[in-house]
Amino acid sequence: MDLSQIKMVATDMDGTLLNTKGEVSRHFFELFEELNSLGVTFVAASGRQYYSIIDKLKPIKDDIYVIAENGALTMQQDKELQTTEIDRKTYLELLDVTKTLHGSQVIVCGRKRGYIENYGQDFVDMFSEFYDRYEIVENLSEVVDDQYLKIAICNQKGAEEYLYPALKHLENKLKVKVSGEIWLDLSHNLANKGHALQQLQKNNDILPEETMVFGDYNNDLEMMTKATYSFAMENAHPNIKAIANYSTKSNNDNGVEYMLHKMIEAKKAN
Repeated sequence: MDLSQIKMVATDMDGTLLNTKGEVSRHFFELFEELNSLGVTFVAASGRQYYSIIDKLKPIKDDIYVIAENGALTMQQDKELQTTEIDRKTYLELLDVTKTLHGSQVIVCGRKRGYIENYGQDFVDMFSEFYDRYEIVENLSEVVDDQYLKIAICNQKGAEEYLYPALKHLENKLKVKVSGEIWLDLSHNLANKGHALQQLQKNNDILPEETMVFGDYNNDLEMMTKATYSFAMENAHPNIKAIANYSTKSNNDNGVEYMLHKMIEAKKAN
């Protein structure tokens, strides 16, 4: 493993860079300064809303790339680099499908903000951890003055057990992705972290063997295939552990920072 050749690092947020309290460690920001001085490009890649990601990474937000909404939006310094949206006809069809998912909450992830119907304060308290900008509307079909980047569905019974079986028939035309224990995302087929990362690699003239990625859940699968140095977190889903070339400690044990430190040492020794 020759980590001295790394030129780009891409990491998922929840379950990966963030601990279970949703926090970024102070040590990460210290390591980032070293990465920056060594000319390593950093990419935050998450299913979260763009504004939520940059809030978590506020001290470095102007020095990184951000892949948000599972790859539907790529940003740099508040500049939009790539957007992959769902058309309105498909959007309305998907809303009809979600009405059959009893006990689920539906979030429309727009370019400007997230939209939900009135699911009660408990849901808002949980949901607002991932969406800094949102609006509660009477009916999601009335959301017209925005781009539809993704539809996220939450069900406390479990996304893999309850939501995916009911929605997997959509996979022939959409990306249907279990992105967390209680979350499933519906998006355009090209809206995934792997496609977005590949575009950044191409634009920055960086090869897969010069790329390091970290992930923990199924929405990281495509991203894992774009890097020779793909790391599954110790707490990762079995699918991620199966596809990753390497592994690291859990998110609560600073697994990302552990490998970044090793990579920095390797670059300095080279």
